[in-house]
Amino acid sequence: MAMVGEEKAGGSRSKVLVIGATGRFGQELVKASLAAGHPTYALVREPTFSRADASLLLRSFSASGVTLLKGSLQDFPSLLEALKQVDVVICAVPSSQVLEQKLLIRAIKQAGCIERFIPSEFGADPDKVQTVEMDHDFYKKKAEIRRCIEKEGIPHTYISCNFFQRYLLPSLIQPGLKTPPTDKVKIFGSGNVKAVFVKESDVATFTICAIDDTRTLNKVLYLRPSGNAYSQNELTEIWEVKMGKKLEKIHVTEEQLLKSIHETPFPSNIDLFFIYSAFVKGDHTYFSIDSSGLDGSELYPHVRCTTVSEFLDMLSERTSI
Repeated sequence: MAMVGEEKAGGSRSKVLVIGATGRFGQELVKASLAAGHPTYALVREPTFSRADASLLLRSFSASGVTLLKGSLQDFPSLLEALKQVDVVICAVPSSQVLEQKLLIRAIKQAGCIERFIPSEFGADPDKVQTVEMDHDFYKKKAEIRRCIEKEGIPHTYISCNFFQRYLLPSLIQPGLKTPPTDKVKIFGSGNVKAVFVKESDVATFTICAIDDTRTLNKVLYLRPSGNAYSQNELTEIWEVKMGKKLEKIHVTEEQLLKSIHETPFPSNIDLFFIYSAFVKGDHTYFSIDSSGLDGSELYPHVRCTTVSEFLDMLSERTSI
């Protein structure tokens, strides 16, 4: 297997299959794979081909050189047929479908040709999260898939990118808002715990960098770019500078936040849970990267990430302040 930036034996690059390619993040993976010169395949469910809203996207895939394969995570023969055509599998299905990867793992094991599997995680490390008893098995399911992969001896890389920038950051971590506040802001806990936000296209670029890199084999790739890790107090200060005015701070204690989480029915409380996990418990940043993981920014310093400040610049341009 080649190191990052190198081609495989014979001068070719790994053939990459993206599952969940029509989703928002899946599309970014397809773009990043193509941009890096990989022969790229997309597994698409048969009903999707006849959907009017998906036809334009699928045509653009084909025009870009993507090979479209019919199949689904529920159809073992179609999975096996698709896997036999590629070297690398990247799964980007929603969290609600995480356990459906079990059939995919079985197919990968039977196919015997997959050199790297990237399962659908792309969040906080499920083996490091301290709040699993509160998340309605959100992280437990991802950890379960990890154990299945490891039990079968499938070569893999786990991508721990924490939050996508489009989640919580557009509201400056204010549940219920779609844009940043212009008058007052809730600060949860001390306000000093840092969380990490990475743009989807940057996560996709890091992922594609890792697939042929021997250093990332059977490791967790952590994405913590220096310009993407901020506390709530720091985010608020950045936003105040961009607005040119101070916000009224409303401090919500850990106990008050926990009370709201328990009193709000699932799934309406999911934003509150993730705020508690990241900004109170510090699940993105409380631990140092050990021998089971690697720092993506150190491995791939050439990847230029959209910083949190740059993302907030784009928001300020669209916000009346």
